[in-house]
Amino acid sequence: MGCKSPSIPVAVCSLKQFSYFSPPITTYPPSSLAFIYQFNFKVMSKEEILTLANKWLNVDVNSTTRSQIEKLVKDEDFNELDKLLTNRILFGTAGLRAKMEAGFSRMNDVTVLQASQGLAEYIIEQRSTDEELTFVVGFDHRHNSKRFAELTASVFLHKGFKVYFLGPDVVATPLVPFSIDYYNALGGVMVTASHNPKQDNGYKVYWKNGCQIIPPHDSAIQKSIMANLTPFFKDGEWNTETIFKKFSSNLIYSRDEAIQHFTSTVDEKLISGKVSGFKAVYTAMHGVGTQFAKHVDEKLGGGLLVYVAEQCTPDPEFPTVSFPNPEEKGALTLAISKAESLDIPLVVANDPDADRFSAAVKVNGNWRQLTGNEIGFLFADYIISSIPKETLDKVYLLDSTVSSQMIGSMAKKLGFHFQDTLTGFKWIGNKAIDLEKEGYTVPFAYEEAIGFMFSVAHDKDGISALSVFLQMYQSWLKQGKTAIDVLEDGFKKYGYFKECNGYYIVPDLATTPRIFNETIRTYAASGDAYPKKIGQFNVASWRDLTIGFDSTTTDNKPLLPVDSSSQMITCKLTLAGNDNEFVRFTARGSGTEPKLKVYIEASAETEQRAIELGKQVWDLLRDEWFYPESNKMIERV
Repeated sequence: MGCKSPSIPVAVCSLKQFSYFSPPITTYPPSSLAFIYQFNFKVMSKEEILTLANKWLNVDVNSTTRSQIEKLVKDEDFNELDKLLTNRILFGTAGLRAKMEAGFSRMNDVTVLQASQGLAEYIIEQRSTDEELTFVVGFDHRHNSKRFAELTASVFLHKGFKVYFLGPDVVATPLVPFSIDYYNALGGVMVTASHNPKQDNGYKVYWKNGCQIIPPHDSAIQKSIMANLTPFFKDGEWNTETIFKKFSSNLIYSRDEAIQHFTSTVDEKLISGKVSGFKAVYTAMHGVGTQFAKHVDEKLGGGLLVYVAEQCTPDPEFPTVSFPNPEEKGALTLAISKAESLDIPLVVANDPDADRFSAAVKVNGNWRQLTGNEIGFLFADYIISSIPKETLDKVYLLDSTVSSQMIGSMAKKLGFHFQDTLTGFKWIGNKAIDLEKEGYTVPFAYEEAIGFMFSVAHDKDGISALSVFLQMYQSWLKQGKTAIDVLEDGFKKYGYFKECNGYYIVPDLATTPRIFNETIRTYAASGDAYPKKIGQFNVASWRDLTIGFDSTTTDNKPLLPVDSSSQMITCKLTLAGNDNEFVRFTARGSGTEPKLKVYIEASAETEQRAIELGKQVWDLLRDEWFYPESNKMIERV
């Protein structure tokens, strides 16, 4: 982590007691959960665990996962059985994601089939009578991705849907939301774990508007899953080939058609001409992006991209990177080494499912990987500069509340609109659709974790980002500038914005709500609506999305959704007598890991002062709020 690099969500934690053929014993309020890594808080008896094991063996026909449970039962490894079976994988706002192995808490044939049955039934219940039952299914190159996608498609075929199957080969994640829009489908699933480690896989769900689902759909789908657990397959092997043949009239292999329309839409909406005068090294991070990068390269004139051969063929083992995320330290080492050997000053990258984008530039002999916030500003600056000034009052740019506020500063000076949303493209995409219905255009939105949305789909899209970045890079060259020059120009115009992001590892999950309720919210005991000072800083604004308070609105009700099941406070700090500096931070319990995350951004008239202010506030919050030593938390900044 560190004060110049954003933290990256990679997993999800939740608690949910599991009962196989009945609703969960404990019900938790809906939240922005995506998937589960298990934390067992109930001590199960051996008899209870064996009962769960038998229930698993009664339904699972996959020889690999069956043998895992059978061996654990034979070895009487009740601790491992407890981890695998006791807590059900929870359906959340991005679907499911977990390690691939046996058990109700993991990604496997059983949990994918059950999730698909519940999702299909829920869509049937929600559809209008005039809506055709249609659904999109895609998958990436990870182990079991194709199998999970075929199981998903089989369920929807069995339920009477027409299925647009983006197979039989792999696709990039942006193809699914795009195809939902293109085919006017009622929803879709992309089987991918994005940039998670190789042992994970996921089941990413989109609604009929081409966006990831948001509450209340997530909790309602979870209830539907629990009501539809019995597999529709009867005896013998779960044979998807048989289902595909039986319902062949409703099974449409649409991968090639979808790719053609997706790439032509990128061409039409985002590519304005040929690009030349430089080269860039490209890595797909062992993922699916190369096919799409080659199309972008060809459309821009050809010969721009030099490919990292070791990383540009889909490989579920991810052999050259320990963690296949372009943001991770060392992930771009091979690409930069190739660029160095060829004297190429630019590296561009997609993550394995090609919905994220990153870049590194060589300036004055030194390599610098751009942060998500830096790339976000560069895109915003480039796109706004291409829009006629007289139409800017009908333009919105969006980012998440933990991303940089530099675009907000731009909006005030240039005359376009800006709004932040909750974290996640489910919120960004849905907000963009709402604004478009009101007559605004939303040509760009982003989140600091290298996710960028353009006008092709209402979700992050690394292919579109690649096409725009290459054109933007040429525009800098024509001006005799580098990416760093453009950033510096932006800082001079809109103020220096510097991050100091980090997190605390929280071994005891009860610690996070206790800190927020018993330490941070102590102002309530004296009758205050929010604290007026934190250390030497004045509190200029205070938003608590857990209890539903916002000091900046007339009725003190937040414009963003309130979620009492999660902890999230955003605050703006100022110093008396200084109107040119401020610090904005968000502290929240992670929706993805046992972490308490802190996003700090300082704005000042010089870069060094902004860096100092950010670190100053990190130290202040640590010492006055978080007390990592006494709370037994591990600090990472």
